Amino acid sequence: MLSLLQRVTQASVSVGDQIVGQIGPGLLVLVGVEPGDDEAALARMAERLLGYRVFADDAGRMNRSLHDTGGGLLLVSQFTLAADTRSGMRPGFSTAAAPAEAERLFNRLVAICREKHAGGVETGRFGAHMVVSLVNDGPVTFLLRP
Repeated sequence: MLSLLQRVTQASVSVGDQIVGQIGPGLLVLVGVEPGDDEAALARMAERLLGYRVFADDAGRMNRSLHDTGGGLLLVSQFTLAADTRSGMRPGFSTAAAPAEAERLFNRLVAICREKHAGGVETGRFGAHMVVSLVNDGPVTFLLRP
């Protein structure tokens, strides 16, 4: 499982002309599910997303997490994140989980995050063509693995 975490002042995801997920200050996370990801990986990723310290404390250091700030979390599935880009000029997708399994695991990650984060968890729409808008704060962007 890969998660591209971006600290944002605001973010939204639209399908067609409809906004399906939107947050103010918090984290936008693009999630790629890989073959072999399991419940332990999901639990660890949720823990990392909610506890990763990327928000400034009073001294301006990154010492506060999403759990500490109560900010929003916008999770967007993105199978291209798990692409094999090691060679050639075109990505391969054998390193991404099959769509049915990826959807099941992504939805489980969302459920875990909703159980553990009172600040609100929004999502895109799995498998849809989405337009993601964001204002990256910093910019602060990290690639996380469980």
